[in-house]
Amino acid sequence: MESFDETEATLRGQAHIWKLMYAYADSMALKCAVELRIPDIIHSYGGGPVTLAQIASRIPSPSPGTAYLARIMRLLVHNNIFSAHGCQPDGGHETQETLYSLTPSSKWLLQGPGSELSLAPLVLMENHPWLMSPWHCLGDCVKTGGIAFEMAHGRKIWDFASENPEFNRLFNDGMACVSKILIKAIMDGYKDGFESIGSLVDVGGGIGRTLAEIIKSYPHIQGINFDLPHVVATAPAHNGVTYVGGDMFKTIPHADAVFMKGIMHDWGDEDCVKILKNCRKAIPEKNGKVIIAEMVLKPEGDGMFHGTGLVLDLVMMAHCTGGKERDELEWKKILEEGGFPRYNIIKTPSLLSIIEAYPL
Repeated sequence: MESFDETEATLRGQAHIWKLMYAYADSMALKCAVELRIPDIIHSYGGGPVTLAQIASRIPSPSPGTAYLARIMRLLVHNNIFSAHGCQPDGGHETQETLYSLTPSSKWLLQGPGSELSLAPLVLMENHPWLMSPWHCLGDCVKTGGIAFEMAHGRKIWDFASENPEFNRLFNDGMACVSKILIKAIMDGYKDGFESIGSLVDVGGGIGRTLAEIIKSYPHIQGINFDLPHVVATAPAHNGVTYVGGDMFKTIPHADAVFMKGIMHDWGDEDCVKILKNCRKAIPEKNGKVIIAEMVLKPEGDGMFHGTGLVLDLVMMAHCTGGKERDELEWKKILEEGGFPRYNIIKTPSLLSIIEAYPL
């Protein structure tokens, strides 16, 4: 006969499976809130408190389903996306009315005024059917070693984006919002790291926004934004930034330091070593360095972003070709094979760490 503790543990185990099984409902409710711009509606009332009727009145529909809205808001309040408290209507005889307000979480979902740093575009991107469907292929990935996105869509994600303008816009908007948030965290967490650099090449720098932000704070740096020729061809002009088109697997422009943000996790170990060897050739041997802004997984860690890191590793499995997040030992291995035997890891106030790697 099971003891009370064993019975309790069994029941908790069952409850845990129920929670995980329906975890997608949390994401879908979050997506719904962003699509309906509920955070912006509440923000337009000063951040709350507001009634359900006030929220519904700003939803662009002639007859919004307030009963549905109330149920969705109930889950979002439970998940601390919004806060809620009861209020007795005037007269005191009617049913208590719920008033909603923004929380520190929902402020990250704003899309209008006050939304300079927002995760809303990423919520819409990651929860779109195009990016959800590869998740149903993870079992086949294990069985065959194939690529989930290719199994779902018949092509790699970059090819899919080049053929589908709507997906390309969705993807670029999602990546742009993340970049804004992360570059701020990098600048806050690595203030002294750029001081001694005279020239800096941003490998895979896209259209130059990240490098432009660095140069804005450190105008003495000569910036080189390096990406594929068709990417830099459409890049806007930024003060202090020169654009160079090319292939990082062949050669990288010379500079005092190389900067890479969110590049290495797109590639497998063998490709990362090739990139690092080209970085080694591009910088001075004595005082050159590579600055890598990436996640460093801590599977046993209990920090606020550690669990998210493990999830993002599976995001790479679902969406990329060979990409993955790495723990410190995995980073150490590819850094040494790429010619960087010495490194420091510097935490930033974000998902990312700075891996500062040296050739000597």
